[in-house]
Amino acid sequence: MKLILAIIRIARMGETKQALADAGLPSFTAMPVLGRGQGHGDLEKIKAAELQAKNPELVEEAMSFIPEVPRLKSKRMITLVVTDEKKDLAVQTLIGANQTGKSGDGKIFVVNTFGSFSVHTGETGDSTLD
Repeated sequence: MKLILAIIRIARMGETKQALADAGLPSFTAMPVLGRGQGHGDLEKIKAAELQAKNPELVEEAMSFIPEVPRLKSKRMITLVVTDEKKDLAVQTLIGANQTGKSGDGKIFVVNTFGSFSVHTGETGDSTLD
């Protein structure tokens, strides 16, 4: 079994839900998350904005940098657990629904999962995933 964590743009949730359902993977959990990628921001501008926050007398100097400081971007994190056989299908479906070719499209992480248990029935293993 694999745990798949996908961080995607909020605007792509509709397409993602439909693509996963069409691929036979309708069960997942989604939650709002905040973060930023490594490609955003200029370290000098970030430092200037931090100085401004600590030293109010530097407000004028640092104010010009505030709009350019990397903003936290609201994203969605989707988690789903799939059988080993469905891992590639899930990853390709997520990529297909979310790839725009622009920075910020998201990330997908695949993690080994050692078990699955149904609280309702007490079942264990792959049969709990469908």
